[in-house]
Amino acid sequence: MEALEIFQRYELKYLIPYSTYKEITSLLQKRMKFDPYGDEQGCYNIVSLYFDSDDDKIYNETRNNLNFRQKLRLRVYGDSDLNSTSFLEIKQKYNRVVNKRRTLITLKDAYDYLYNNANNRANYNVSNPQILGEVSAFSSLYELKPSVVVSYDRQALAGIDEPDLRVTFDFNLMTRSDNLQIEDGPDGDLFVDPNMVIMEVKVSNSVPFWLSRMLSDYECERKSVSKFCTCIDISNGLMKPYTRNPVVEPAGTLL
Repeated sequence: MEALEIFQRYELKYLIPYSTYKEITSLLQKRMKFDPYGDEQGCYNIVSLYFDSDDDKIYNETRNNLNFRQKLRLRVYGDSDLNSTSFLEIKQKYNRVVNKRRTLITLKDAYDYLYNNANNRANYNVSNPQILGEVSAFSSLYELKPSVVVSYDRQALAGIDEPDLRVTFDFNLMTRSDNLQIEDGPDGDLFVDPNMVIMEVKVSNSVPFWLSRMLSDYECERKSVSKFCTCIDISNGLMKPYTRNPVVEPAGTLL
């Protein structure tokens, strides 16, 4: 997967019907190309472990929509084991701007660092030691602990003439809190209606006019969808998971 470590952008979320996704994706291919880090259709799987404190500091910051909020997550792409490369990431949001800072680290080292030796950074081979230190400071300040696993299939497209433009579609969104080992892959309860798709438009500055027009034509309305908060609500019994729908195809067989 892409090894970009520090980036800042706007991330605009939409919740759209599966039928609308099929039409929009067909049109996007006229101006965008599939993500080369995925398969031939730009598809790949993401499994992330999110962290929170015993008193739900991260959950409450996000749920209350604070102007500044942040999360810590450990993420792998595709099939993985303890020797696979993972991404240890701090995601911050100030107003509408998203800032991500992440470092590459093997999954077994990430577990060891987070659970055992957070003050001894020299023992770990990482792509960005400074970010590892920021993870340690953030984790210590908030007294973070592993909380919930979130997984989904993603299809991603990148702009041809607008290289900073990305559009992603997330399907098969699942969560679990009984097994926090992300190398065990995607599994758990569905937390988004399987007939719906989470679309995200990611840009450094503004959304191109042609894309804004397309979203308007298909009546795509902005909708805040916090994967993390929804998964915590499922884990705490505040929401019921969705039943599986065999009619909806997995991301790897789209189009």
